[in-house]
Amino acid sequence: MATPDIDYPYCDEVGKYEKLTKVGQGTFGEVFKARHRKNRNVVALKKILMENEKEGFPITALREIKILKLLQHENIVQLIEICRTKPTNFNRQRPSIYLVFEFCEHDLAGLLCNKAVRFSLAEIKKVMQMLCNALYFIHFNKILHRDMKAANVLITKNGILKLADFGLARGIYVTRDPNKNRYTNRVVTLWYRPPELLLGEKNYGPLIDMWGAGCIMAEMWTRSPIMQGNTEQHQLTLITSLCGAINTEVWPGVDQLELFSKMELKDGKRRVKERLHSYVKDPQALDLIDKLLTLDPSKRFDADTALNHDFFWSDPMPCELTNTLQKLSTSMFELTTPRSNRPGGGNRPNQPGRGQQQRSQQGGVNGTGTIYDIVF
Repeated sequence: MATPDIDYPYCDEVGKYEKLTKVGQGTFGEVFKARHRKNRNVVALKKILMENEKEGFPITALREIKILKLLQHENIVQLIEICRTKPTNFNRQRPSIYLVFEFCEHDLAGLLCNKAVRFSLAEIKKVMQMLCNALYFIHFNKILHRDMKAANVLITKNGILKLADFGLARGIYVTRDPNKNRYTNRVVTLWYRPPELLLGEKNYGPLIDMWGAGCIMAEMWTRSPIMQGNTEQHQLTLITSLCGAINTEVWPGVDQLELFSKMELKDGKRRVKERLHSYVKDPQALDLIDKLLTLDPSKRFDADTALNHDFFWSDPMPCELTNTLQKLSTSMFELTTPRSNRPGGGNRPNQPGRGQQQRSQQGGVNGTGTIYDIVF
């Protein structure tokens, strides 16, 4: 039977864009750099996987679209439009859907993977200030990102940070009954996952994103993720070796979490500043990282408190990133960065709950060819 020629006036065909190169890939699908065939504007196309959907359009994609249309902010990636392919017998009458975003030339993971990119302290302050501004905005609008990691922090050639990939994001509801706010804890890429989620917490809030912000901030100096666990148990072990023992003394009520008695929690003292001191020379930076990597989420800094920390209000003051970015002749993405340029070899884990996590790298080579261990 012939396919009826159906008109979709509010959803253009993706053919109006010319794909140039692939800049991202994951279990969610693929991201392409593309150019509009008429006005020549460059955009990013994110393909929504539809092949395994049995009940229509993916709920996670609907949620991402709704959230991105709500969040209009300089430091949040802009959703321009939604496009489609034609339904044909070849795709079993199930057209592909593409989200069209503004194009950003780099992601933070790609920049940090490149040994030639060296951010000054003032530039690091600017990056973290923009990231905390983005988090303050989404949390003020009662949105959780739930997938904080360096690869989801985009930076334009003009040095503007854009928080991206809201595929796991969701709105939260403020109620007096804590049992009504129960969300899945199978979120956040393992290396950036906070201890409360690893221990089974389902009644969580914006502070889960701030843990990821702390990991990203430390990564600005270490150049690779600071806690690279193979499993959830291993990740908890790395967290306790860095942040100290998890017990009711430092975290009242932690023994009530579902997995507290099922996971092996080792004793140890808190060593965040001690272990990072050889990388992070600025004492205010060390203190902010320490506050963001607080085990008890109720004591962890939120975005507003972080923005008021002395780190952002002491010399050198935050400055634009143009001095560093103008030296780059090509885009820097984690996907396109050669592994030989990555600190420690640089395989990163898969998306949460979407397959087995990649194994931690056991070491790497610095610019002089000397072997070094991963940070933690």
